[in-house]
Amino acid sequence: MTTAATTRKTPVKAAIASFMGSAVEYYDFFLFGSAAALIFPSIFFPSGDQAALVMSFATFGFAYIARPVGAFFLGHFGDRIGRQKVLMFTLIAMGASTFVIGCLPGFAQIGWFAPVLLVVCRLFQGLSAAGEQAGASSLTLEHAPDDRRSFFTSWTLTGTQGGQILAALIFIPVVAMPDDVKYSWGWRIPFWLSAVVVVVAYFIRRSLHETPAFEAAKAQGEIARIPLIPLMRDHWRDVLRVVLCATIAAVSTVFGNLALAYGKEVGVAEAVTLWLVVVANVFALGTQPLFGMLADRVGRKPVFIYGALSSAALMPFYMLSMGSGNTLLTFALGVLTFSFGYAAANAVWPSFYGEMFSTRVRFSGMAIGTQIGFLMAGFAPSIVTALGGVAEGGWIVISVFTAVIALIASGAALTARETRSVPTADLGTRPEVRRVLNAQTA
Repeated sequence: MTTAATTRKTPVKAAIASFMGSAVEYYDFFLFGSAAALIFPSIFFPSGDQAALVMSFATFGFAYIARPVGAFFLGHFGDRIGRQKVLMFTLIAMGASTFVIGCLPGFAQIGWFAPVLLVVCRLFQGLSAAGEQAGASSLTLEHAPDDRRSFFTSWTLTGTQGGQILAALIFIPVVAMPDDVKYSWGWRIPFWLSAVVVVVAYFIRRSLHETPAFEAAKAQGEIARIPLIPLMRDHWRDVLRVVLCATIAAVSTVFGNLALAYGKEVGVAEAVTLWLVVVANVFALGTQPLFGMLADRVGRKPVFIYGALSSAALMPFYMLSMGSGNTLLTFALGVLTFSFGYAAANAVWPSFYGEMFSTRVRFSGMAIGTQIGFLMAGFAPSIVTALGGVAEGGWIVISVFTAVIALIASGAALTARETRSVPTADLGTRPEVRRVLNAQTA
C-alpha cells in the first residue's frame, strides 16, 4: 500500500536531484575525457606521440563498451526495484572509480599494467554511467506534469553540462602548471576532488522518493520479473530507434574531447580550448531548458531533428575557425554549434526516448537503447583521430563524420511517433490500443 508521501509528484525536487546527480557523474566522465586528450598520453603510455593519443582516446572509448553491459544489468533492477535505489548505486560507483584513477601509478612505474588498470577503472565508470541518464530521466519524467515533461527532463542533461563545466574549470589550472608538477601529481587533484562532489550529491539524491508511476505499477502487479522480455517483445522497434538516435551524442564527444586535441594541433592553447568547452556549456545551461519548453509546445521530433542537422551544418565552420587565429570567432562559432545547435537534441532526448516506453520497461528501454547508441560517441575521438581528424586538414574528416551521424539520428527520429500530447499513464501504448482503452473507460 502506498502513502501520500510516496505517490506525490515532486517535479522540481526530482529535476534538482537529477541535475546534481548527472553533474557529479559527468564531472567524473568528462574529466577523464579531458585528461585522455591532454595528459594520459604522456602518463600511461610509452610515448606522447600520435599513437599514444589514439590509445589514450581508446581508453576513453572502453567505458562505452561497458555501458551496454551496465544498461542490461542496471535497467533490469531499475524496472524491478525502482529508479531511486539504482541511482544511488551509480553515484557511488562512479565516484569511487574516479578517485582510484587519481591514485594510479604511470607507465614509468609499472609499464603496461598502468594502462590496464586505467581501463579497468574506466570500465567501472562506464557501468555506472549506463544507468545514470536513463534512471534520472525516467525518474524526472514520471514526476513531471504531463504538459511539461520535456522541460523538466531537460534538466537531467543540463546537469551533464554542469559536470562538464566543473571538470573543465578544475582542469584549466592543471594544464597551466609547470610540466614537472602537472605530469607528476598535479593531474591527480581533479580526480581526488570527485569524492567531495559525490558526497554533496548523495545527500541531495537520497531524500527523493520513488515515482508515482512506478509505485502504481508495483501496486497493480505490473512489474515484470524480467523486464527485458516485454521490452524486446513489445518495444524492440523503439529500442532500435533509440540506438540510432542516440548516435547523435558523438557530437558532444567530438566537441568536448576531440576538439581539444585538434585545437592543440593547429596552435590553439590548451587553456583556450578548455575555456571553449566551459563557455559553450555555460550557454547550454540556459538554452537547453528553453529547448525543453519549446518541445512541450511544438513536439519532441522537430526540436530533436533541428538539433542534429544544425550540428552538422555548423561543425565545419567551428573547426575551420580554430586554425584562423581569430579566438573571438572561434568562441562565437563554438557557442553557436553547441549551445544553439546540438543543445536542442541534447535537451529533448530524455523525454523523446523515455516516452517511447511504458513504465514497466522505461528504465531498461532507455538504458539499453542509449548505451548501445553511445558506443559511437565513445569511440568517435579514436576513430576520427585514426582517420586523420587531428592532422592538418582534419576539419574535413571531423565535419563529414558529424554530418553522417546527424543524418542517421534524424532519419531514425522521423520514424518515431510524436508523444507530446500523450498522458504519462498512456506512454508506450500503441495508439489503437489507447483508443480501445479510452472507449472502455468512457
